[in-house]
Amino acid sequence: MKRFTLLSVAALTLTAAAVRADEGVRVPAINHVATLKECGECHLAFPPQMLPARSWGKLMGDLANHFGENATLDQAVRDDIAAYLAQHAADAPGATGAAKFINGLAADTTPLRITETPYWKQEHDEIAAARYKDPKIKSKANCTACHRTADKGEFLEQDD
Repeated sequence: MKRFTLLSVAALTLTAAAVRADEGVRVPAINHVATLKECGECHLAFPPQMLPARSWGKLMGDLANHFGENATLDQAVRDDIAAYLAQHAADAPGATGAAKFINGLAADTTPLRITETPYWKQEHDEIAAARYKDPKIKSKANCTACHRTADKGEFLEQDD
């Protein structure tokens, strides 16, 4: 009888964990001052865990052409942010909550947008493309339109 009870508790625990996993993603909130200031000035400072280091390196290496904008920074600030992003990237050793973001991503692929990753596409596949044209959302990159606590590293399912 004890064995059955322990197995039942274990099964319920695993089921609860799976449900929580389907409710969204949590990663550590960004606490790097330069990243919050410089990146957050124009858009959500995206968690570094959402892209591999090679992607962050390419993005930081061409800030003069940052998605149609000139986001050039002082070299020291750029280097500081680039180091932070690489240290916490999805493929960095010990990056918290990051493995799922590079699951299914080919090693020779360097996505420049989080919305280009297999994980993001899988998690948002039920959302009609027209929804991103809503004036309240504007684009796939506007995480906070749907994930109100994204700035805290919480990309949770919302009840709209």
